[in-house]
Amino acid sequence: MFVTQLKSFFWVARLGSITQAARQLGLSQPTVTAQIKALEEMYEVELFIRQSGRLAITDAGLKLLPQIEQLLLQTAQIESSMRQSGTVQQGQLRIGATAPYYVLDIVKRYQTALPLVDISIQSGNSRQMIQALAEYQVDLATSSHLDTDPRLLRIELGRDPLALVVHVEHALARHTRQGKIALDALANDTLILRERGSMTRQLTEQMLESASITPRKILEIASRESIREAVIRQMGISVFARHEASAHPELAVLELAGNIPTLPEYLYCLRERQDSQLIQPFLQMAESVR
Repeated sequence: MFVTQLKSFFWVARLGSITQAARQLGLSQPTVTAQIKALEEMYEVELFIRQSGRLAITDAGLKLLPQIEQLLLQTAQIESSMRQSGTVQQGQLRIGATAPYYVLDIVKRYQTALPLVDISIQSGNSRQMIQALAEYQVDLATSSHLDTDPRLLRIELGRDPLALVVHVEHALARHTRQGKIALDALANDTLILRERGSMTRQLTEQMLESASITPRKILEIASRESIREAVIRQMGISVFARHEASAHPELAVLELAGNIPTLPEYLYCLRERQDSQLIQPFLQMAESVR
């Protein structure tokens, strides 16, 4: 219970919001609030100041935060080691993925080889997945960011060029049979982008800036699936890595003209864990499909 209370304190302090912390922890807001209150009452310390609905961490909370973060990392590391301490035939493997295209083929092979291992896949942008890996929230992570942290083992799974995704009734869709789309065509429409921290967004913005192109309007949506739905509803156009633009009868995927960036996809794990009984087979399979 004590560690659970500390987790609630840590995530509220880190995210600055009980609502976001509850979502991160998979708990209800009243539960998170009650856990923090119990900590404060038990040790007679004020961890947050509540003023007009806003939450601010106190000096006492700030002093405790680094120690609590270290404790939670150690706890996560112990939990991860225990979860994989059995035989290689069973256990749980947690994967953080920015996109399913490359990793799902490996997961399929892994399931065939180790059918008793439970696999969970969580999604997020590249920075979120690397952070989850560092905090032992996942065992493996895919990311489009090239991270040179010496603590990380990295395998390049592949790379794909950026492509334009539009509704089949959009004026640009006729170019599916008439060649590539010039970048300046993107200036005449609403461009739907992922949240900041997404490598696809970063490369798209760099590509447009280098071509001195400013879209008429930007619409930010945090998930790839929601962006796809928005394009289907003709709310704008978007740029995806080519392999992420899955086939749909109402979508057209168009090649872009010019010097178009390619989006890499890397598989990461912590070097200290690469010989884990459950992680090692996955890494070997990833190497074999390169």
